[in-house]
Amino acid sequence: MDLLNTLVDKGLRRELPTREEALAVLATSDDELLDVVAAAGKVRRHWFGRRVKLNYLVNLKSGLCPEDCSYCSQRLGSSTGILKYTWLKPDEASKAAAAGLAGGAKRVCLVASGRGPTDRDVDRVAGTIKAIKDQNEGVEVCACLGLLSDGQAERLREAGADAYNHNLNTSESTYGDITTTHTYADRVDTVTKAHAAGLSACSGLIAGMGESDEDLVDVVYSLRELDPDSVPVNFLIPVEGTPLAKEWNLTPQRCLRILAMVRFVCPDVEVRIAGGREVHLRTMQPLALNLANSIFLGDYLTTEGQAGKADLEMIADAGFEVEGAGEVTLPQHRAAGGCGSHESAGCGSHEGAGCGSHESHESAGVCGAAVPATAANEARTDLVAVRRRGAGTDLAPNA
Repeated sequence: MDLLNTLVDKGLRRELPTREEALAVLATSDDELLDVVAAAGKVRRHWFGRRVKLNYLVNLKSGLCPEDCSYCSQRLGSSTGILKYTWLKPDEASKAAAAGLAGGAKRVCLVASGRGPTDRDVDRVAGTIKAIKDQNEGVEVCACLGLLSDGQAERLREAGADAYNHNLNTSESTYGDITTTHTYADRVDTVTKAHAAGLSACSGLIAGMGESDEDLVDVVYSLRELDPDSVPVNFLIPVEGTPLAKEWNLTPQRCLRILAMVRFVCPDVEVRIAGGREVHLRTMQPLALNLANSIFLGDYLTTEGQAGKADLEMIADAGFEVEGAGEVTLPQHRAAGGCGSHESAGCGSHEGAGCGSHESHESAGVCGAAVPATAANEARTDLVAVRRRGAGTDLAPNA
């Protein structure tokens, strides 16, 4: 296809595709899918080889959130039955992080529910960052605490944070359909604050909320303009008890097309498959490694992922290798300066860093042109399990 040849050439030059080209990727047929994956795979391998970065989530504070994000199981008034607990102590968080690091993760993503941290919360997280870094040399730490106030990003950086994650989630034009307690502009402001403080910015999206192809392209182009080091791509986990629990709009094929489009638009950034890969990609997960160069190991914030051992076997069986702690994630031109300057110290993305925000992993939907329901994308509630192990429990974590 001339389209794919053009997109590969642009990706190797870091040239922005046109919106029409990005939309055309999402409109390709299933018969063309392997060609699309192969083309985007050339761009992925050019910038990241066959390395897969592993990230591990630690939910520092679960539930109890005053925000009304429709996709989130921790939202205001949630009836999802998720774990609810207040702040983990630094030693508890460090113990939880150790499980992921032992499984091969090089980045720990510290996530807390809520609108944003108080100054006291920043102090708590600073203590947790110190505990983790004191016990694990070379580990990357990404914080995901919601909307930041002036000066808080700088304090997190001083405390040793390498990255900060805050997702845009969807297009600006449809943002009000999923959240009313804060704005799209608030999210952009927090990503900008993280960047300005010298943190590696991580910001991504949630697909599957009923959005149109135009919405997906809009948010990815907005992310390209913000220039985060990493872009987590979440696929909505329709958790029972959330407003969008019945939004099952994704097929494995559509997920692959979305990942390919993100790779073409953001060729040299860490593209992370975040929440929902087990639910929506299912047996096609290994194929997605040709598009993304980063995943989360084990469980998510409030739902369970596949076994950590299965993740590692999948990576090896697909012909990829886990990125080592001493390897720099980002290409040299990004790692050497500007927003990627901390990558030289080991940062990459959080979800950017790796985490998505609370929202990034348990999402729900947006209004727009939904993909027609078919037998291939009927609800698979058997694949959605509320997390009952790891942080906030007495049971061993999945890593």
